[in-house]
Amino acid sequence: MQFDVIFTPEALTLYWDGLLGTLELLIACIVVGGTLSIPLAIMRVSQSAWVRGPVWLFTYIVRGTPLLIQVYIIYYGIAQLDWIQARWDTTWPWIGFKDAFFCAVLAFSLNTCAYTVELLAGAIRDTNAGEVEAAQAMGLSRLQILRRIVLPSAMRRTLPAYSNEVIMMLHSTSLASTVPAVFDITGAARSIYSDFYLPFEAFITAGVIYLALTFTLVGFFKLAENHWLAYLRPQKH
Repeated sequence: MQFDVIFTPEALTLYWDGLLGTLELLIACIVVGGTLSIPLAIMRVSQSAWVRGPVWLFTYIVRGTPLLIQVYIIYYGIAQLDWIQARWDTTWPWIGFKDAFFCAVLAFSLNTCAYTVELLAGAIRDTNAGEVEAAQAMGLSRLQILRRIVLPSAMRRTLPAYSNEVIMMLHSTSLASTVPAVFDITGAARSIYSDFYLPFEAFITAGVIYLALTFTLVGFFKLAENHWLAYLRPQKH
């Protein structure tokens, strides 16, 4: 074991840069994917097949294919098309495909969005009918019921399952290094492995960093659940 190499300034700098890259990618895809999932989840529970059908197809395709394949399709496929490259410098949103990080964020965001849509749609369906009926009796419109009753309740009840999705997305960011110019924790470990030929030490250190991030996320979501799901706990009289 030569863990002393890991604690050199050069190696620590690589891991720090990889950590920042991982966190940047994770936060970006969670924000983008989470934002997109809310309107799509509402469409997913629509009574109209024309509205819910395209969303079902999107979630079915994304959840039915490996994330690595999705990354390859977006970066090595769509981004390399001639008609998109011809618009790299002139037309939005094709400008973004010029950036490898944008392609990675897009792939990861669409992936987490698909899973979050199904989680949130299931919670919307399980909303207590009595709450909706009470809101209707008070004269609230369908939009007001959705905004004030259904969505807040569904988002709270989705929190435990969504925490698992965020943790899985953290682990999935290890695939980002397959895209050139995207540097994450796994990419840092690969660099140290190639420089010093220390595969065990390099990837064990990367695993420890991922483990520390996982424990941090678990603690954060535990605090969030204790705060927003306190009303679901049995009350002591």
